[in-house]
Amino acid sequence: MANQNNNKKTLDAVTPKSEDISRWYTDVVLKAKMADYSPVKGCMVIRPYGYALWENIQQILDKEFKRLGHVNAYFPLFIPESFLLKEAEHVEGFAPEVAWVTKGGNDDLEEKLAIRPTSEAIIGHMYSKWVESYRDLPIKINQWANVVRWEKVTRPFLRTTEFLWQEGHTAHRTHEEAKEEVMQMLQVYRDFVENDLAIPLVTGEKSQKEKFAGALNTYTIEALMPDGQALQSGTSHDLGQNFSKAFDINFLDSDGQRKFAWTTSWGISTRIIGAVIMAHGDDKGLRLPPRVAPTQAVVIPIVYKDSTAVNDKAKELTTRLSKIGIRVQLDDREGFKPGWKYSEYEMMGVPLRVEIGQKDLDKGQVCLVRRDTSEKMFIADSEFEATVEKLMQEIQETLFKQAKEILENKTLRASSFEEFVSIIKEKRCMADLVWCGSAECENKFKAEAGATIRCFNENAVDGNCVCCNNPGKHRVFVARSY
Repeated sequence: MANQNNNKKTLDAVTPKSEDISRWYTDVVLKAKMADYSPVKGCMVIRPYGYALWENIQQILDKEFKRLGHVNAYFPLFIPESFLLKEAEHVEGFAPEVAWVTKGGNDDLEEKLAIRPTSEAIIGHMYSKWVESYRDLPIKINQWANVVRWEKVTRPFLRTTEFLWQEGHTAHRTHEEAKEEVMQMLQVYRDFVENDLAIPLVTGEKSQKEKFAGALNTYTIEALMPDGQALQSGTSHDLGQNFSKAFDINFLDSDGQRKFAWTTSWGISTRIIGAVIMAHGDDKGLRLPPRVAPTQAVVIPIVYKDSTAVNDKAKELTTRLSKIGIRVQLDDREGFKPGWKYSEYEMMGVPLRVEIGQKDLDKGQVCLVRRDTSEKMFIADSEFEATVEKLMQEIQETLFKQAKEILENKTLRASSFEEFVSIIKEKRCMADLVWCGSAECENKFKAEAGATIRCFNENAVDGNCVCCNNPGKHRVFVARSY
């Protein structure tokens, strides 16, 4: 019983989200058993519950990648220094974050090896060996891997020294094909994050200052968190011929001319788990979208003296949900009161709780409790499966709707630089504004408000630049970011 009391105290010790969202986030990550700190500074241990969420994300995306003709492969973790140096803009962009291996055992290496910050260089080298003719194109490869970027300030999932991701790399015969691939994969990410993770997005092209190092253009999906900071949640890059020229990815075309391939890369990482936590969580812990939740429903028997009938019914309900494809867990552990279990699964964000006690048996009913709204309802046993399936969809839609309200309420139009600064610093929102396109004004966004251009806005330019009052060229979203 003493152990139970200690667990109860732990579950309650969560900083309110409205009081300190940073502390709240860390509390939830740890107490929902998503991840834990590693003895290596800046790294995390992804616990089974957090990894199960990542596996669900993997499965959905991997299926879509393969449907579109991509295949999986694996490339080395170590990249020779000379490979990174071949693309000047690329190496300059990543230099501050690269971790290097200089010794093997007791021997100094003849050439330093970078621990993979991204794989364009090593994959470019391999594509140069594999591509000879236009008939070898397109190449459409994805890999699920880990990468290392030496971050100074870290936070579990949102920014860590080592993280998991997928990175797609494709090579094409024409620039038109490559650009089609870039936009197709951006849409794949957008559909997945909005439909499966229930997070609304703004999407568009990055400025040249904010693009991926070595790319012609970068396109992004950006989520806005409840604290008004943006989270880059996935990117798709048009690499042009920069890497194909650096690594000599050339082919003999049908006209008899040798030409350089056009390449792309695109990726999404475990950072997206941080977005799910922060976008949907509340003071009770996680609230996970049913489509990716490791456990979609938990069945809890409420027993007192004679528990046989109630436990048997709980097992039956668990089996029934499993048969209709619901990821369900039965919690019939002894020594834990139902209320403690409720708190535990609320912390873990399980979308639906199923309660069954003797009174419910006598009335032929089942009690359901939604995690998103805390609504409790009693339904006839005969309506159990149909109601659960309906609620899964409703919970998914409710989470998206609530997150969309945050995006809409925290995206404000700025008509002057003073208004922009106020939006960022005082109102803690994202600004929608007109920009002239100059580097000077873009730098001023960062210097004066600590904010960066997240992406171009598709809405029409309807005024002058808020910074210099010169004619506007773009509407852009500007925000502080994780």
